[in-house]
Amino acid sequence: MDGNKLNELRELVEFLKANEIAEFDMEQDDLKVRIKFAGEPAAAAGGFDMAHLSRLMASAPAAPAASAVPVAAIPAAAAPVAEVEEKLHEVKSPIVGTFYESPSPGTPSFVKVGDQVEVGQVLCIVEAMKLMNEIESDVAGEVVKRIAASGQPVEYGQPLFAIKAR
Repeated sequence: MDGNKLNELRELVEFLKANEIAEFDMEQDDLKVRIKFAGEPAAAAGGFDMAHLSRLMASAPAAPAASAVPVAAIPAAAAPVAEVEEKLHEVKSPIVGTFYESPSPGTPSFVKVGDQVEVGQVLCIVEAMKLMNEIESDVAGEVVKRIAASGQPVEYGQPLFAIKAR
């Protein structure tokens, strides 16, 4: 693998880490790449710049099968270093249904990453059997991550948000 391709792979790894994407597969002609960061839950596809990722993938030159790099051959420097992360509180879905981040299509989200929330503040809606159930925060703190994707089904007990409690 030449230096240019290695730099593109490093840029891809940094992009995935910056957008908290825990697992990624890419197949382009004869090149196959699978990246999985250890110790992190698989993140929802929402919340990252898909256009940038598409440009990054399109700019990666096609590699012949001989230069396809197995995941194990990626240098250790490209792998994330395990960092001590403070314990985050997860707000979980109390029911099975469909997750919605805003009260109706085209309106702003109830909360976004970085917002300060209080106990009892509405974070999202989970629709079940045509009933809209408001999901409220059970802790005060800062929203660190939205885990569920809007419009997607959620299960009972599935984490929806990660909040750094105050």
